[in-house]
Amino acid sequence: MERNGGSDIIGWFDEVAETADSVQTQTLSQILRLNYGVEYLKKWFRDINIQEMEENALESLFTSLVPLASHADLEPYIQRIADGDEAPLLTQEAITNLSLSSGTTEGRQKFVPFTKHSSKTTLQVFKLAAAYRSRIYPIREGGRILELIYGSKQFKTKGGLTVGTATTHYYASEEFKIKQEQTKSFTCSPEAVISSGDYNQSTYCHLLLGLHFRDEVEFITSTFAYSIVQAFRSFEELWREICDDIREGSLSSRITITKVRNAVLDIISPNPCLASRIASTCEELEVKDWFCMIPKLWPNAKYVYSIMTGSMQPYLRKLRHYAGNLPLVSADYGSTESWIGVNVNPSSPPEKVTFAVMPTFSYFEFIPLHSQNQQNANSNTDDFIEEDPVPLSQVKLGQEYEIVLTTFTGLYRYRLGDVVEVAGFHKKIPKLNFICRRKLILTVNIDKNTEKDLQLVVERGSQALSKSKAELVDFTSHADVAKQPGHYVIYWEINGEVEERVLRECCREMDASFVDHGYVVSRRTNSIGPLELCIVEKGTFKKILEHFIRNGAALSQFKTPRCTSNQVLLKILDACTIKRFRSTAYGQEL
Repeated sequence: MERNGGSDIIGWFDEVAETADSVQTQTLSQILRLNYGVEYLKKWFRDINIQEMEENALESLFTSLVPLASHADLEPYIQRIADGDEAPLLTQEAITNLSLSSGTTEGRQKFVPFTKHSSKTTLQVFKLAAAYRSRIYPIREGGRILELIYGSKQFKTKGGLTVGTATTHYYASEEFKIKQEQTKSFTCSPEAVISSGDYNQSTYCHLLLGLHFRDEVEFITSTFAYSIVQAFRSFEELWREICDDIREGSLSSRITITKVRNAVLDIISPNPCLASRIASTCEELEVKDWFCMIPKLWPNAKYVYSIMTGSMQPYLRKLRHYAGNLPLVSADYGSTESWIGVNVNPSSPPEKVTFAVMPTFSYFEFIPLHSQNQQNANSNTDDFIEEDPVPLSQVKLGQEYEIVLTTFTGLYRYRLGDVVEVAGFHKKIPKLNFICRRKLILTVNIDKNTEKDLQLVVERGSQALSKSKAELVDFTSHADVAKQPGHYVIYWEINGEVEERVLRECCREMDASFVDHGYVVSRRTNSIGPLELCIVEKGTFKKILEHFIRNGAALSQFKTPRCTSNQVLLKILDACTIKRFRSTAYGQEL
């Protein structure tokens, strides 16, 4: 049954959706009037007094005067804020925290302003999403959530600002506590476990406490699907130790952080009956390769909830294996820079999920994108032909766009780099289908392949593994141009035994599956060499994760880089490579 609070917030969102165009104009007006006089805007507005302007005229003036911006354009201002400059550079509101982007997309982390507004919008999107989910998957009041969430280590800048991931700031905020009270669902783990800074110790405690509260757990969640899969892969190795702790009311010696030990031992107590039930279930699951692990261990769980789009799609097969018939619900669409959209149809499968834009959170513009005529394309970076940006009210069904944001936190006409398609409308709000990050990841000369192109190719190539009862654990790639001709290298970590004949077939299939015209022509003329498939030893991608964690990334934000030129990662991958295959798809094998 849906609670009144849920009806209220859905009613509010429906009202906003009916007048989305005027709401967007008002949102931009609010942002600009709140931040009138900041140094960045003065460059464009000079002495124009925008406080007295009519909202529609202000919107026209803003989009005609202020240029589109990338992170590089705003970086000097953000760096000055980090260094302690207290002048109003991007916002009139003091910026006390900086968020770190994941850094796994472009290879280095970026600072993004984080303010009280960021926490407030996060609370609002969580409440709205929870209301939509409870319409289809009602949960008990006072139930528990097994939240596999992780704060990262925070540090101070030269100017005294706190830096951490956006999720870390949120988990430490008052809004995170309010969310639990208002949604009447409480996380299994105390704050000490979430913020431990050691993802191995946090994961162990999350799993232990999740089983301690197993009958109360209503759903299982993490920021990204990767984190859930990673946690349950760990559980396959740890379950006996966890059962011992439940039986004895003790805590493994692997938990060395005092505040974490104390917090967990305050909650658990000896429970031999529960330990025996879990151990018996695990023995059965182990024989079945852990199929249906989640519903067997958490019998009252209604669904699994996480970001499952984009670079998370490769983990869906394993997540479904663990979840059995339990629904997978795709979490909402956000970035470090801003929340973008909410999943208003939680029963949609993750592959078909769309996100209704939140028009009160930021001012949105959309750059129409059209695929280049690949035969005439002459640049290896211009992946699309662009038109001028259009406001939210002018987007068209079926068209692809790059999102542009103007936020309350000091980003103005900021190119997000995400490619989306308008897949429908919720009243007057577009519902977006996330396509991919815009950045080309594989290119040697005139070839142009995005993350989505790579994912499709890997899906095709890995189908043959199922015949061997093996599975692809994870993958990445590299465009090797050190020798001529350059070629693509794709690294796979596999679970299970696979004959070399099958792996050669996988390699050939991937090479033949790239449909980009520039790639096909270059392969035919051998100006791009045969694709190379490298099989890496078990645990390689965990080493890559640990490298990022050591360098300040949080597990809750980690995404395996789908392509890398990072020399440290390439050294790890090459040192762990145990087999290499070259494609014969175009007749040559070098």
